[in-house]
Parts: sequence; structure tokens; C-alpha cells
Amino acid sequence: MSDQAPGAVLRGAVDLSSLRNRSNQPATSAAENSGAPSYIVDITDATFQQVLEISRGVPVVVDMWAGRSEASTELSAILDKVVTELAGRLLLAKVEIERNPQIAQAFRAQSVPLVVALINGQPVPLFSGATTEEQVRATFNQLFELATQQGVTQVLGGAKADDEEQTEPELPPLHQEAFVAIEAGDYAVAIEAYEKALAENPRDEEARAGLGQVKLLHRAQSLNLQEARAAAAANRLDVQAQLNIADLDLAGGHVDDAFGRLLDLFAELPADERTPVRERLLELFGLVGDADARVIRARSRLTSLLF
Repeated sequence: MSDQAPGAVLRGAVDLSSLRNRSNQPATSAAENSGAPSYIVDITDATFQQVLEISRGVPVVVDMWAGRSEASTELSAILDKVVTELAGRLLLAKVEIERNPQIAQAFRAQSVPLVVALINGQPVPLFSGATTEEQVRATFNQLFELATQQGVTQVLGGAKADDEEQTEPELPPLHQEAFVAIEAGDYAVAIEAYEKALAENPRDEEARAGLGQVKLLHRAQSLNLQEARAAAAANRLDVQAQLNIADLDLAGGHVDDAFGRLLDLFAELPADERTPVRERLLELFGLVGDADARVIRARSRLTSLLF
């Protein structure tokens, strides 16, 4: 399992039942069909943003599978069993990878089975290839430790000890407007809502974090990974091409790659062409978090390049 620490995340609250109701491919596990709580959902490119939101409170395990792969089918069955037994400590989000190319591209999925966790909206690699039940359980225990360090400790469907009923906190109106837009994939509207929230309250850190994440997603959604990489490889000093790849890297959880690319570019550019790169670096630092070790290292190198 990767030792990468999750960083910033889209802000908002999501009810698991809301995900099942809105999904184009609702979960059909035996537990759900029997009326028992289900901790397994099918997701698509269109509903992926919702599990990012859920991962703010509960770790999400994304199972990328294909019916043609026997190893993929076997691992999916193990994950179903273990996640059901954990009774809400994890959400298992299943993706038929051949039908959802955007998710495949985001995780750079070259083969199946491929399993990645999401904590606070950031990916944590888990399994690639055949895996035993014992390995799954051991890795999940490590995942819970990482989630606890990040404050991601909620349980799906569980009530708080002091409450008779668990209710989702209401979002401020502009946050709710942004969240609805994110669910619909309309990042431009979400950006506008978060900007309004910040205009009303410049200290609204939830809005600031949400705005940064949505801007990243808005930029990345229009990019083709292969075309973007070809353009960046063709000219290492093409600022926009390198910014595009850094966005894709960060969106896919490759934080050091994104920072390293932009810092190398910054070092090679003439002083009067560096501003867009510096501004993008500062924006990405804010997304990952100032306390993150990768940000600290990258910020130190940026400072040395500036002075």
C-alpha cells in the first residue's frame, strides 16, 4: 500500500442512500436485495464524484473489474465478502472499467484487477493483480490506520452514541448549490457558487478548498491523457502543456510527479515566463495541504529557485 498521505478534498456531505438513488447503475448486492444495509455500490463516470465526497468521512475502496478477467472476478468476490463483514467501516465502489473510460484514465488503469482506496478524496493504491483474502484483510487494517490519522472514522449507516438519530448536517446554501452542480458534472456552476461563498466570507476555508478542487477537475475533464502527454513530451518548455500534465498527475494522485514536473519547468524558464508556473504550484500546494511532507519539500525547492 502506498504511504502517500491524502490531501485536500471536495467539501460537502453525502448520504449513501442518495448515491444509490442517483446512480445510473444501483448496487444489487444480496444484502441490499434482502433489505439489509448495503456497503457495496456500482459507480460510473457520471457518479464518481459522489464517492469522492463520501471518502471524506468513510474510506472508499474502488474495485476496477472486467468480466473477461477471472482474477478480477475472484478478487471482487473476496472484496464483497470482507466489506460486508466490516459493516459500514468501508464503502466498496465497483467500476466496470471497460464501460467507464474516465475513471480508467484517472487511475491509469492498464489492467485488472486494480483496487484503489479513496481517503479524503485522494487515492491510495491497494492491489494490482490476484490477491488472497488474508492479504485483503491485512491491507484493510493498514488502510484503517491511515484513515484514522486523517480523521476519516465515520461508519456508514451508524448512529452517533449521543444521538437518537443520525442526521446529515445541512450545508450552507452556496455550498449546497456547488455540491449539486458537482453531482451533475457542471464544474463551472460549482466554481461560481464557491466564488460567491468566498466573496461573502473570505475566511470560508471549506469553500476555498472546494473551489481549488473543482477548478482542478474542471481543467482536467477536457484533457485527453495521451494527447496531453504527447504535447508535453514534444516541448518540455511548453508551459500550458506541462501545466496540463501536472493537473492530470495531481488528479490521479501522483503528487510528487506533478510538483517535480512544474519545479523542473520553473527552473528552466526565463524569469519573465515563470509566473504562471509559480501560481499553479501555489494552487496545487493548497489542494494537497501545507502540512503534507510532499508540499514542504516542493515549497522548499521553489523557494531555493526563487532566491
